[in-house]
Amino acid sequence: MNVRPFVNRSIVASLISALLLIAAACGGGAPEQNVDDPLTAVAEFASIGDEAARSKALFVEAGRVIQHPRCLNCHPSDAHPRQGELLAMHEPPVVRGEDNHGESPQRCDTCHQGANVDHAGIPGHPAWHLAPLQMGWIDRSLAEICEQIKDTERNGGMDMKALLHHMEEDSLVGWAWHPGGDREPAPGTQAAFGALIRAWIETGAHCPDGEEGAHTVSAAPWNADCQSCHELLFE
Repeated sequence: MNVRPFVNRSIVASLISALLLIAAACGGGAPEQNVDDPLTAVAEFASIGDEAARSKALFVEAGRVIQHPRCLNCHPSDAHPRQGELLAMHEPPVVRGEDNHGESPQRCDTCHQGANVDHAGIPGHPAWHLAPLQMGWIDRSLAEICEQIKDTERNGGMDMKALLHHMEEDSLVGWAWHPGGDREPAPGTQAAFGALIRAWIETGAHCPDGEEGAHTVSAAPWNADCQSCHELLFE
């Protein structure tokens, strides 16, 4: 008689997490603000006489943050968070869950604590979670993301005032400039990003079109090993 071995999923998940911690502990450090890749200041766009064109150009510059891995990794267009500079599938394998905080045994706060654990290379924030599915940005063009950001049906019910506050002051957004470990910060600073969003709103919040508006960032494919781990833990 063939007996299928019992697999304790919680133990397997814990072992995977422990191995990840050990491997990540050898990582280096990264600056908390990307001063080597500054954002263009709002004043530099004053020479664009047409207000709609200036608004589009401002959003394209802000899009350098929006489409950066620090933001896209938590704005997937499917059930799986990404990690790293190439938007690789999260390892150990996890899914978003009904509340965007993961599913047992691998809830987000199982590993992601209230702050970065730099010696282990694990990012953290008290509100660590995925953006809702309707806010997915991976495989979306910058123009599509722009329209989604303005749509209260798809942006969490935020009007422009709330949207500006989110981009300019939300500390979870601000984590993108303080990622810890060897992760590359988003371009510029949150203050510079917020200034671009503010100016974009003040000039009519127009969305880019043409080649710049069509810019899309795609995620790395999911390899067979990740698929096998996901099946073991969640199926």
